[in-house]
Amino acid sequence: MLTDPFFYAVAIPAVILVGLAKGGFAGIGVVATPLMALAVGPVKAAAILLPLLIVQDVVGVWAYRKTWDKGLLILMTPPAAFGIFLGWALAALVSSAAVELAVGLVSILFAAQRLWAERAVKAAAAIETGPARPWLGVLCGMASGFTSQIAHAGGPPFQIYVLPRRLPRDVFVGTSAIFFAVVNWMKLPAYIALGQFTPQVLATVAVLLPVAIASTWAGVLLVRKVPAEGFYKVIYVLLILVGTKLAWDGFFGLA
Repeated sequence: MLTDPFFYAVAIPAVILVGLAKGGFAGIGVVATPLMALAVGPVKAAAILLPLLIVQDVVGVWAYRKTWDKGLLILMTPPAAFGIFLGWALAALVSSAAVELAVGLVSILFAAQRLWAERAVKAAAAIETGPARPWLGVLCGMASGFTSQIAHAGGPPFQIYVLPRRLPRDVFVGTSAIFFAVVNWMKLPAYIALGQFTPQVLATVAVLLPVAIASTWAGVLLVRKVPAEGFYKVIYVLLILVGTKLAWDGFFGLA
């Protein structure tokens, strides 16, 4: 088990952020890997996080098991599997910094555009849902699987396609919970094959597990206190913050 106090000083907030994200505040969990990487490096940080993500997915899926969109999952999950395979196959060729920069910039532009659209009308409900464009859903699903495998950053590509659908809040959260539960299980074989789940990693996971479960339930309770009409505005703002973080890390990683 890791015993460095600095690791837990960054790991506990990271796990709490992931829990809040799994509970409904989609997107903010993407900062968890960079936070933990300050203490143990990105590879070990990702290995510690994945089992915690899988446990948190169980809580999220259970909490929103009755509210999810079957059509979106059917459309986006198979491409996500292909994206995960590409991420695994191209890991040695694709810089995670380049992926973070690209995803960050696209996320900022997308969320800013949607916030401007909401500002232009008096009620968010007046914004027309964009056309379905299944081809875009396929591309975003693939991009989500790819960026999740490379940098644990699958949230923004998923949101770019799903947010304009203007789903009811709980349906959006439930669909996201199921999608990423499947994605995280599909990532598991690659981590096992690479031997990343060492006894030290698994012991550290066990220590952080109570924090992971408690923070996810906290997210479920807190997100339901956000008025439905303001929920998407909160998510767009979070997406801009996450995109800025990704772009910042990616730029300096390339530099």
